[in-house]
Amino acid sequence: MGKAITAILIGAGNRGMDVYGNYAIKYPEKLKFVAVAEPIKFRKEKFAHLHNIPKNRTFNSWEEILAEHKLADVAFICTQDQMHVEPTLDALDKGYNVLLEKPMAHTLEGCIKIIQKVKETNKILGISHVLRYTNFFSTIKDTILKGDLGDIINISHRENISWYHIAHSFVRGNWRNVELSSPMILQKCCHDLDLLFWIIGAKSRKISSFGGLKHFIPSNAPNGSPNFCVEGCPIEKTCLYYAPRIYIDIVPIIQILEKSNQLGFKILANLRKKHVRLLTALSKLVKILQRLRYWREWPVEPIYSGIPEEISEDYSDETKMRILKTSPYGRCVYKCDNNVVDHQVVNIEFENNVTASLIMHGFSEREGRTLRIDGTKATLVGKFSDSGQEITLFDHFSGKKHKIFSQKLTINNSGHGGGDFALVDAFLGTLLQNESQPLTNAHDSLESHLMAFAANESRLQGKVVNMDDYRKLE
Repeated sequence: MGKAITAILIGAGNRGMDVYGNYAIKYPEKLKFVAVAEPIKFRKEKFAHLHNIPKNRTFNSWEEILAEHKLADVAFICTQDQMHVEPTLDALDKGYNVLLEKPMAHTLEGCIKIIQKVKETNKILGISHVLRYTNFFSTIKDTILKGDLGDIINISHRENISWYHIAHSFVRGNWRNVELSSPMILQKCCHDLDLLFWIIGAKSRKISSFGGLKHFIPSNAPNGSPNFCVEGCPIEKTCLYYAPRIYIDIVPIIQILEKSNQLGFKILANLRKKHVRLLTALSKLVKILQRLRYWREWPVEPIYSGIPEEISEDYSDETKMRILKTSPYGRCVYKCDNNVVDHQVVNIEFENNVTASLIMHGFSEREGRTLRIDGTKATLVGKFSDSGQEITLFDHFSGKKHKIFSQKLTINNSGHGGGDFALVDAFLGTLLQNESQPLTNAHDSLESHLMAFAANESRLQGKVVNMDDYRKLE
């Protein structure tokens, strides 16, 4: 067994802590974190404790950690969207290979700077377009390459953001405001645009887009509603977005379990929903049930940003309620400073004459993506959701259909349908095999970003965008 690849982590939030950090814990023979930079003290200290990082290798900012001599083989950069470019450029200059969270940058100029720096330094840089690495989308790609669909004519692809996800991340959370993060079509849907580019195998030629912010606006606030849910909202018993309903009663998690096709998950959902006192008692005897009773994972964990350090590990109902009195995640969804869209449609014509439509909306009953690919020989219909995955192929000649892929919900799978850990495996494999660049490299990832920038311009200006105009800037 070879020596583990060493890494530094810049940004110990959800992705850094729970995805890449957990990968290193599960596979210590493959990856070892030796330093961390994180401005929130609790997260920095927690990550350092989990990975046995000494205090002199913990830093408050990317500037501090990159001011040191080169500490490891790889830099995992998991900062907020508008903080991607500078640490990436600096890390590449310092000799690090880089795995960078998506989006690559929130501006076209930033994307181009990163690509130029990769060429200049000859280092390896991967972008976290994790969906390419899932069994689900790999099966679709392989099915197309085998010719089972014939020539692709059209793709209808939907990014179905669940009602609680959009409220958490894009109304109350870090990606709610374009000036603070990036446009929704880039931040959330660069995954989907990258998939379309990869599946179709050609660049985009023309793009048009429509959409806007329809629901999460002040005029839709209930009469007499306070700024924070727990201040006495008159419709707290019936409001879908009532903060304690999401973060204390964990209704989103219960609904995911209820929609599973596995009996065990349904029983757990019923226990948490209707018999919480019994679950509380059982959790004292059965340790694994504590996870369900005192839920501390997404979407709960980020509500602790900025709270006093001494209560950061307290996930009791009482502490959560106290936090929601001042936390951004406790705000009324109709009284936030959000301005990103809550629905958008993008129409694309590709250079090989395939057409595609991408629909993004934030009002789905479950989280996931659905798609339909119509070819000259067959039609493929896929469902990639938090409650399970399935791909069905409909053959035109025989009139028969058959399921070519199916995966049930599992608590042991890594995020994004297994794509998170598969991405890290592939990236580390690129380093070990001395390959030039990974599957989701900076140059190829630029296409999805170009499409996102063009879609945003089309939506704002009401015009069809010719993609050649964007490529002249490369």
